[in-house]
Amino acid sequence: MNRFKNYNVVFGSVNNKNPKAIYINISAWAEPQDNETISYSRVIKDINKKIRQTLFNIFDTKTEKDIKKVCEEAIQYKFKSVCVNTHYVTLVSRLLKGSSVDTCCVVGFPLGAMTTRAKVDETYDALKNGANEIDMVINIGALKSGNWDTVKRDIEGVTAAARGRAIVKVILETSLLNDEEKIKACTIAKMAGADFVKTATGFSKGGATVEDIRLMRRVVGPNMGVKASGGVRDTETARAMIAAGANRIGTSSGINIVKGTKPTTGTY
Repeated sequence: MNRFKNYNVVFGSVNNKNPKAIYINISAWAEPQDNETISYSRVIKDINKKIRQTLFNIFDTKTEKDIKKVCEEAIQYKFKSVCVNTHYVTLVSRLLKGSSVDTCCVVGFPLGAMTTRAKVDETYDALKNGANEIDMVINIGALKSGNWDTVKRDIEGVTAAARGRAIVKVILETSLLNDEEKIKACTIAKMAGADFVKTATGFSKGGATVEDIRLMRRVVGPNMGVKASGGVRDTETARAMIAAGANRIGTSSGINIVKGTKPTTGTY
């Protein structure tokens, strides 16, 4: 059954009251055909280059020793990036210097409920210390309140701060959103100049699903990144996310995914 039928989603600059608003007819997007899945399966062989390895846990008790270990592993397995909070950006940037692995920093993490100014300042701090990827959390409350302008300005503040220095990924926290909100969030992120949309922080009630990745890819199109994060801890799940349209994986189980083994540690 087509889960996207008959949505007419409207985005404007002032809570949908702008006569120049953008209209998106979701009913035009049907379920994927077999050849679409095949096209994504071609890139699975380079799965390590799509992995962003992280150490996040709810108590954040990781030490410098843990950080050094994950950086060494990221270099060894040629992961795309290592993601940390701002406190460890300087250390990670130094440890990864000269390698092909990027330094990623979360902003407004994990709730997204701080002011845009706070997110912008956090972005500048991360960039100053060597980050070249920024993963920001969307203002979930504003989104669910229908305050589209607030959401768009929030993302634009971070994308403007990072422009020319880092790519920006917008974390939607999809488990808290209905399909219409996911569609709106993806469209606003694209309008605001983000490089990726991303499923989850890993700190809420759910993570990435194949259905959400498929929906996000259909909304943003082929030229924007889609990142599957939260609960992607084995090769089979990672393959399914890539086949659905993800071109980046956020996980604490990158080695298990690459080696095809079952994870024994990590919750993200």
